[in-house]
Amino acid sequence: MPELPAVPDLLATAVQALGGKERVGQVTMATAVDHAIDTKEHLAVQAGTGTGKSLAYLVPSLRHAVRTGRTVVVSTATIALQRQLVDRDLPRLSEALSKPLGRAAKFAILKGRNNYLCLNKINSVIPEEPEAELFDAFAISRLGREVQRLNEWVSDTETGDRDEIVPGVTDRAWKQVSVSSRECLGKSRCPFGQDCFAEKARAESAQADVVVTNHALLAIDAISGIQVLPEHDVVVIDEAHELVDRVTGVATADLASSAISAAARRCAKLIDEKEVDRLEGAAEAWHDVLEELPAARWERLPDGVAPVLALVRDAAWNARTALAPQGGTTQQGDVETAAARTQALAAIDEIHDSAVRALTAFDEPDPAKRHDVIWLSAEEMRGVARRSLRMAPLSVGGLLRSRLFGTATVVLTSATLQIGGSFDGLAITWGLPAQSSNQADPGMANGAQAPSDADKVRWSSLDVGSPFDHAKSGILYVAKHLPAPGRDGLAPAYLDEIEKLITAAGGRTLGLFSSMRAAKAATEALRERLDTPVLCQGDDSTGALVRKFADDPETSLFGTLSLWQGVDVPGPSLSLVILDRIPFPRPDDPLLTARQRAVESRGGNGFMAIAANHAALLLAQGTGRLLRSVDDRGVVAILDSRLATARYGGYLRASLPPYWETSDPEVVVKALKRLTENAV
Repeated sequence: MPELPAVPDLLATAVQALGGKERVGQVTMATAVDHAIDTKEHLAVQAGTGTGKSLAYLVPSLRHAVRTGRTVVVSTATIALQRQLVDRDLPRLSEALSKPLGRAAKFAILKGRNNYLCLNKINSVIPEEPEAELFDAFAISRLGREVQRLNEWVSDTETGDRDEIVPGVTDRAWKQVSVSSRECLGKSRCPFGQDCFAEKARAESAQADVVVTNHALLAIDAISGIQVLPEHDVVVIDEAHELVDRVTGVATADLASSAISAAARRCAKLIDEKEVDRLEGAAEAWHDVLEELPAARWERLPDGVAPVLALVRDAAWNARTALAPQGGTTQQGDVETAAARTQALAAIDEIHDSAVRALTAFDEPDPAKRHDVIWLSAEEMRGVARRSLRMAPLSVGGLLRSRLFGTATVVLTSATLQIGGSFDGLAITWGLPAQSSNQADPGMANGAQAPSDADKVRWSSLDVGSPFDHAKSGILYVAKHLPAPGRDGLAPAYLDEIEKLITAAGGRTLGLFSSMRAAKAATEALRERLDTPVLCQGDDSTGALVRKFADDPETSLFGTLSLWQGVDVPGPSLSLVILDRIPFPRPDDPLLTARQRAVESRGGNGFMAIAANHAALLLAQGTGRLLRSVDDRGVVAILDSRLATARYGGYLRASLPPYWETSDPEVVVKALKRLTENAV
């Protein structure tokens, strides 16, 4: 085929067609992505809000796909970005570049099978087994209404994609009409195989130049060893700061007595009653063991646990053996029985594998070398206590290194990739070698020792900056005069400070709190003390609250973790971002505590490698809510004086955008009043 135009020329064409402006950072990034693809060298790019990073990686990706005939996978962490790429960016870009590329580029979205409605299940008379806590009239009636909506929706949808349902439905309702990969009968055995929504999505993705997916499916593709994504040689990971957490989530298992009981109920009509009774007995024994133990991380298997885990393992194995299909192919008349058997097998396999995983977790005597972290979790849902054993990988760096970076060229990008002024903190958690030879504890971030064979795994980093002039557009105010935050909730001085700042701003405030308890306490107190409205996360859906906040400049919105990354409100409705404290992880977080100890066991600084890096990443995300367009102006107020007084304060501040800094409250109040007057 004829030589295609160079990436800068294609980018210029795209920007002109889409009505944008050429940005230096965007051109720099696009050129770097193109170079990485050509040289097969991994690349990490920090691109601030407003850079236009989507176009900067999509243009070289489309060029590569059209030129070579190979698919490029783009992975995101959030549904919002997936929709932006598939519904807006890629359609317009494909049209704009169709002439210079010689054809319109093809693209598709691909999600995990359980995100698509299962036609066999919705047409089956075999219902999903409800969880034990669902046995109350209100929950069942709501479930019934939602399932009825889904039954009506199936005749209208062309994709079967859960994200198209507006308003959405609960997870419990969706379970009634969906299956996991393990539960699927398979296209050849299912009577609806030819019309299957998930299979159609996979077939479409196999023909696409660019496939948009999510970090979870990317992780499943890497962990399972089963090819879920189409053949590809380039992966672009947007929102890459969330990659490790999403992969960890996919690799985390849960063993609860309710799950064992549910598996037994699934098996009830399929295997001998004796084997079902063994499963029920194992569920009761597991329930009794967990009830007697405190919720905490396990350093070893507590006394009496191993025999019960072995009981669970053996009961699951016997049930699995009894469930194994007899004689191979399934006749059409046995489809419902086959579906029930497949779903029962999936549940039993999960129980068995989790029991084995827990039993073998402590075979390695050195905690820093163990694969998994094990802890007993106690949660309350709708007033019902649920205790379960959770298992999560100590590190996912090795897995990513071999299954992701070892199989494709990877481009990682986000507005926040530098922690403490360096890419190394995140890179090590991805399984990449540190770039800096003087890395403080060549990291042992996330409990994994940093790989040192830099000559074998080549990667480069680039910060293309931001179109915002942070020093002229924003003030970073650290309330140095306030006492350090305590464990007893918000101190009166904090409430006084928040009142003073919001009053000066005339509302227009996003309050980001480290806990829901703190957010609700601040909301309750400030509603009585302010003349402007205060919304709180939980009052309505997050999307609805953000819309109300954006529509009324006098309104303030208080919330916790999801708002730290999920709010995009340009303009005068947001002039002040308040953070009540440095978002260190909870000291009783079992996974992060184990990772911290693993770092320390190798002589590293566990606090800096784990807790400080965790806080730095969230601080950068939270403070990034302030400036969302080049015309925005405002203040980021951090009420935690430790940012100014503690030894780690400088490291944390180095992770933030370069705002103009002050600790003088009067300077900030005057600045907010001026902004308010100019906005009126």
